[in-house]
Amino acid sequence: MSTDIVSKSSPQKENSGPSRLSSFGSAFVAGGFTMYPVLLILVIVGAIIAPRFATAANLLNILDQVSVLGLTTIGLTFVVLIGRLDLSLEGIVGFAPMLAAVTLVPVAAGGLGLELPSWAGLFIALGTAGLIGFFNGFMVVRVGLNPFISTLGLLVLLRGGVLIVSNGRSIYSPGKALTYLGSESWFGVPVSVIMFIVVAVMVGLVFHYHRYGRALYAIGGNEDAARAAGINVDGVIWSAFVFAALLAGLAGVLMTGRLDSAVTTQGQGIIFSAFAAAVIGGVSLGGGRGTIVGVISGVLLIGVINNLLTLAQVPSFYVQASTGAVIIVAAVLTTIASRRSSGVRTRT
Repeated sequence: MSTDIVSKSSPQKENSGPSRLSSFGSAFVAGGFTMYPVLLILVIVGAIIAPRFATAANLLNILDQVSVLGLTTIGLTFVVLIGRLDLSLEGIVGFAPMLAAVTLVPVAAGGLGLELPSWAGLFIALGTAGLIGFFNGFMVVRVGLNPFISTLGLLVLLRGGVLIVSNGRSIYSPGKALTYLGSESWFGVPVSVIMFIVVAVMVGLVFHYHRYGRALYAIGGNEDAARAAGINVDGVIWSAFVFAALLAGLAGVLMTGRLDSAVTTQGQGIIFSAFAAAVIGGVSLGGGRGTIVGVISGVLLIGVINNLLTLAQVPSFYVQASTGAVIIVAAVLTTIASRRSSGVRTRT
């Protein structure tokens, strides 16, 4: 009798180990932690080959440098989670602070002659970004345009708009309201870093716990099922474009503060880095999958690699090319990890 009990219970003991390991692997991948071991290895290697890399000042510098990319990528994640794209975020990063800048400075400095008070700059920049996001949502939800085409056209329009409103001139020292967030520090920590962390935590909590976050995932996973479940699909899609644009506008303000100017080329190319960071972090471009934890890992990975190559005095064009290689490697690692954690075998 006792031997029967032992023989029946032993398979459960044998399977408990792999089962727990599989559950841990699934949770590790689903939580967006896939690239953190790679990030840890890079940090260790960087500390060995470049002693300056591991200093507190340099680590803060990395966070400061990626704050603009981080906010843009978080904004992009709102749209990608619902299975859409927004290429205009790159244009918003440049246009929103430029429009605010030309309303603040005198004509002699390249302004429009309005010379509004400095405090109005931040409101104009974020208000402009929000209106652009509202327009994007309108074109996608109400007009029914393909988001790739409509936001691509708007990106080109905003790039031209930057040159039109500024007469092709960069605006230097546009005012404290536009430069404070990107240039000041609190208790030795750049305000831009604090802004990035605060936004990431807040958005992460919304995605994970709030019904709005669950609606984003539901729409990206199956839009028809989300409608059947009573979710206001059109309203969520529209708001996602607005939130994405607002974060891109805030990213543009941080960049303006860091440069102490609104330049005509501001933000160019950032949308590709944002897509790279999102993909590296495990966000599915098809919608319905991705976490802020993963997005942060993608942003940090790009920042660490760029910083390491810069410290190693690698030419800038190699630094840019490295992003493409990182996307491919990270996509392969994420795909393999996702399949193995779900029990799907991959071909080798």
